[in-house]
Parts: sequence; structure tokens; C-alpha cells
Amino acid sequence: MSEILNIAVHGAAGRMGRRVVALASADPLLKVVAAIENDDNALLGQDAGDLSGVETLDVPLSSQWPTDADVVIDFSLPTAIDRCIEQCIAHDTALVIATTGMTDAQVDKLQQAAKIIPIVWAPSMSLAVNLTMKVTQQITEKLRDVPGGLDIEIIERHHRYKADAPSGTALKFGDLIADKLDDGTRHVHGREGHTGQRQRNEIGYHAVRVGDNPGEHTIVFGMLGERIEINVAASNRDCYASGAIAAAKWLAEKPAGMYDMFDVLEM
Repeated sequence: MSEILNIAVHGAAGRMGRRVVALASADPLLKVVAAIENDDNALLGQDAGDLSGVETLDVPLSSQWPTDADVVIDFSLPTAIDRCIEQCIAHDTALVIATTGMTDAQVDKLQQAAKIIPIVWAPSMSLAVNLTMKVTQQITEKLRDVPGGLDIEIIERHHRYKADAPSGTALKFGDLIADKLDDGTRHVHGREGHTGQRQRNEIGYHAVRVGDNPGEHTIVFGMLGERIEINVAASNRDCYASGAIAAAKWLAEKPAGMYDMFDVLEM
């Protein structure tokens, strides 16, 4: 790897991709060498810097994969993931992947790829979200045997354009919390009709889609007589972009393997 880290952004024309380009281009330790999109994208050929609202970078939006990237940062769609993984393997490029909504087959493909290249995979690149995940695990561990029982609900809010629900981040919260509970924990998505009383072994999920909300998660721990609510919310998308850039810097010289943001944060 050169002294300057060469970054390629996959999904560079999207809302998140543009913010990664903008923040990476302002970092003296990084160089954006490629801005990748599907070959049918109407913006192909336009400069990635111009699209991102920064100075012209002389990096056109392209469907061609670079040969000189040290790390690919992916904020794309599940339909584009397979090609991304294949190209990173073919070019021996490290991969930071933040796309959610992948199929089980794609997750398996990603796990197999991690035997060949280093990968950071996390449903949220936000440093605050990942720290909050650790806190919720600690709360669960301390309260799981509280007299009267512990009820856990996860409420997530995102913008109206988000295609998957619940969010990958909400599901990750649930998986991490379930690790601290009994093996019989059930994941319940929403409630409607005469459902009967809440079961003790449930984690409930509720997805809200409103306006331009860039992401908010509330974890509710309910007990008889008191409750705890942990809320983590983004006010803009830069927290995800800066987290992905931090992950790319951390990953650049790591051996092949599957890593997450807990590894990046050394938690």
C-alpha cells in the first residue's frame, strides 16, 4: 500500500456514496481513485467531485472497476453486491461493506470472500451506533433475570426511501441482545389484531418510515415499575460516511478475514 490510501467508492452516485466521496476527498491521507456505479446509471461520465458538491476530482462516475484501489467502500444495493464481491476478489482489494438487505446466499458469499480478502461488514458504520450496541448488551446482561421479567422492544426510524425493514442496524441490535438472553428468544416484527399478552421471550421490532430521517434507533428495556430507553440518532449521513472511512483506514493492512466495527473500535 502506498503512503496515501487509494479509495474506490461503490454506489458513488447515491446519497451515501456522495458523502463518502466528499469526506474522503477532504482527507489528506486518502485519494479517491474510482467512483463506481451500474452500467445503466444515467450519471455515468460525470465527475464524482462535482456530483458530491466538492471540487472537481477528475474521477468520472464509471462502471469499470479500478486496479489501483487499496480499499473499496460500498454503499450500494443488494442487487449490486455480487459483482462488488467478485471484483474485489479479482483485484485483491479490501472491502468495507455497509449495504443491508442482502439474501442469505449473498451473506454466505461474503463469508467465503473473507477467506481471500479482508472485509469489514457492519449494518451501521456509525461510531455512536456501535458504541450503543455494546451498551445495550451490557444492560441486557445485567437485567435479564430481573424479578417480574424484562421486555425489550426496538423501534427504528428512517427516511421514506429506505427499501428494507426493519433496518439492518435494528436486526443487529436484536442479534446482539439475543446473545445475552436465553436460546429460546423470539424475534417478533410488529403487532396487529388480538395477539394476546406479550411473551417473556420476545424481542419486538417496529419500523417507522418518515420524511428524510437519516436513521434513528430506540431500544426500550421495560420492567415492572421502571424502564430504560436508549436512543441513538443521526442528524445527517456524515456519521456513516466518516465511520466507513475510519474502517477503510483500519482495514487497509489487515489480513484476509471478516471484521466488524467492534474490531475497528477495538471493543
